[in-house]
Amino acid sequence: MKNKRKMALGALLLMAVVALVGCQAGGGSTDAGGDAADMTGAGSGVPVVDPAWPTLPDDWLMGEVAGIAVDMNDHIWVIQRPRSLNADEAGLMQDPPLTQCCIPAPPVLKFDADGNLLDSWGDHTGYAGEGYDWPSSEHGIFVDHNMNVWVAGNGPDDHQVIKFSADGTFLMQIGTSGRTEGSNNTEFLGRPADMEVDPETNELYIADGYLNKRVIVFDAESGEYKRHWGAYGNEPSDDDTGAFVPGEDPISQFRTPVHAVRIARDGMVYVADRVNNRIQVFQKDGTYVDEMIVEGNTLGNGSTWDLELSPDDAQSELYNADGANQRIQIIDRQALEVTNWFGRRGRHSGMFHWVHNVVVDSQGNFYTAEVNQGRRAQKFVVN
Repeated sequence: MKNKRKMALGALLLMAVVALVGCQAGGGSTDAGGDAADMTGAGSGVPVVDPAWPTLPDDWLMGEVAGIAVDMNDHIWVIQRPRSLNADEAGLMQDPPLTQCCIPAPPVLKFDADGNLLDSWGDHTGYAGEGYDWPSSEHGIFVDHNMNVWVAGNGPDDHQVIKFSADGTFLMQIGTSGRTEGSNNTEFLGRPADMEVDPETNELYIADGYLNKRVIVFDAESGEYKRHWGAYGNEPSDDDTGAFVPGEDPISQFRTPVHAVRIARDGMVYVADRVNNRIQVFQKDGTYVDEMIVEGNTLGNGSTWDLELSPDDAQSELYNADGANQRIQIIDRQALEVTNWFGRRGRHSGMFHWVHNVVVDSQGNFYTAEVNQGRRAQKFVVN
């Protein structure tokens, strides 16, 4: 009887160990219950989190981190939401102060690859200035080939994209806060989520976004409208698409939010149609090329949150931030197949809670941003 009890106890212990190992953060197969595997890719190894990245002044605290970008110098730009911190978190700025820490960090932060703070803009109210409307809810940042910094917001009246110089000098605004005219208007936006500038043409591509259902393109210098399109290259429609239902045929329109747009060197344009759990591929003129479904049964907030391209010459990999399933997927760009992934749901270093964005530097290191209760930026070093 004792031997049987020992055998049963041993079996339970083994099952617990297996379950624990299966929950560890790291690379693995995309199949449920698959064996763990190393991340593969363009000269990359297994990414290891740097728990000390980044460094902030002792009394600063970041709120929801809603955007992250890498410039040509491998400096990392973050846009975060200082107004998302509650009174307890921002205890030092209350009147009278509640605690010895903290005050909200400025909304725009610039770091070097080691996590040292190089610059910042604004304060706990945002970044006010003449000629532009700072968003009520910061969302999305991009640094172009001329070192201009583009920001957007997804608040109820945030219908604008703003262009600044690298030192925070206002240069141009596209769209108007509080005014939107639908997905086929060529002047006004509808809660834009993200943007990227094509260095070949100096055109600004906007994932427009949380209200509208399209990609729209402007001249990045003059702000002149160029073109726009919806899913499959169709004319976008503002008709109610209804809720996403797993197993149904893909619909002919984007669902909100159209959350990210990325341009490859070979001219392919990748769009994250978040709640539809798909990535669509276009030519620069909006001609539809292909699509892939990512974790197609995902409900809630969807599986395709942000896109990034690998730094090798061929940009052989596409990276997807899956903020519902809490992982970064590594995609073979030619085959449009997920080959691997890393990360898992959790609050410890190297884990994710609503991973919102992903970028890579020239060395292939990953940087991620988290919203909701994640509220942090992380670096994953590739050895």
